[in-house]
Amino acid sequence: MAAPDTTPRPVVDKTEEAPSTQAPQTARERFQELASRRRTKGGRLWLLLGAALVLLVVGFFLWRYLASYESTDDAQVDVHLYPVSARISGYVIAVNVGDNQYVEKGTVLVEIDPKDYQVAVDKARGDLASAEATARSLNITVPITSVTTLSQLNYSGSDVENAVAGLAAAEKQLAAAQAQVQQAEANDVQAQDDLKRYKQLVDKQDVSAQTYDHALAAAKANTATVAAARANEAAAGQAVQQARSRVAEAEANLRAAQTRPQQIATTRARAESAIADVEQKHAALAQAELNLAYTKIIAPVCGEVNKTVVVGLNVQPGQQMLTVVPLQDVWITANFKETQMKRMRPGQPVKISVDSNGRTYKGHVDSIGGATGPVFSVLPPENATGNYVKIVQRIPVKIVLDPGENRDLQLRPGMSVEAKVYLR
Repeated sequence: MAAPDTTPRPVVDKTEEAPSTQAPQTARERFQELASRRRTKGGRLWLLLGAALVLLVVGFFLWRYLASYESTDDAQVDVHLYPVSARISGYVIAVNVGDNQYVEKGTVLVEIDPKDYQVAVDKARGDLASAEATARSLNITVPITSVTTLSQLNYSGSDVENAVAGLAAAEKQLAAAQAQVQQAEANDVQAQDDLKRYKQLVDKQDVSAQTYDHALAAAKANTATVAAARANEAAAGQAVQQARSRVAEAEANLRAAQTRPQQIATTRARAESAIADVEQKHAALAQAELNLAYTKIIAPVCGEVNKTVVVGLNVQPGQQMLTVVPLQDVWITANFKETQMKRMRPGQPVKISVDSNGRTYKGHVDSIGGATGPVFSVLPPENATGNYVKIVQRIPVKIVLDPGENRDLQLRPGMSVEAKVYLR
């Protein structure tokens, strides 16, 4: 086997051997080539810087736009529903509206049979007229009784005084009659004694018969005088008794007259009671008229009607018959996360997107709820019990539409919407 050849061979410069195909560059061309390379690199650098600047500006404005509003799809259309119920019991004779019909405020929706309530009104009017007549008669009686009582009181006082004076005069006449009787009796005793003496003298014929006759006549006259005096005394005594009776009667009349003020007070109390009864009858009539008016059930507001009443139904007080939905007074309740509430304030503009018609409505924040939603639930959470896990809560925000936005009344309570609040 032959040994390998390790003899070094000379290196051949291929660049020298290869024939040159390019002409040698001049210095100007080399300078231009270097300058072109520098311009290319500078252009690329400025292009990159410009692109970066554009991205920064776009990102800044995008950040500002995204930070300029808060939005949520946890929002719905709300409204105050107006339940319409009966205030009286009765038989429904007419239902003047259909389901989902739009009505104006004051429209008669349902009519209840008014006959019983009309009868009650007529009866209340009759009771009022009777009470007013009674009150008028008592009011007339009170002043008449007052004047009569005053006159009777004055007259009774004068009558008592006159009766007392008459009694005093009768008693004086009785005393005078008694004195006359005593004097007549004394004269009669003397005349009888004289007659006895003259009798004895006549029998002895000491005096003439004529003298005796005169004495006898005088005795008889004195006897008659005594009888007359006693009769006068009896008459005077009877006059005294009559005067005393008149005094007693006058005093009784005076006592009766003195009780007349109490009678006047009683009459006045009856008059006041009659006036109160008139007021009571007025109230009863007003209530009867109200009940009659309640037989017509009217719409409390403008809106669409949902009814559950039909003709022939017997309704009771408080029984709900219809519900009026005021579509012109709807608002939006948007439930924002508590982390979205930092810059939200009442008055900020809002755009509401509605899926049902594809429209966007304008509005503004009216108010922010006083508590989170769970607080108003039947069983609010109690974080003090059990293991606590922080959960982002939501706060209801009331959004009111701008005037004219819901002119066509297409928004319905319960609709889901998307609310976007622009933070200013």
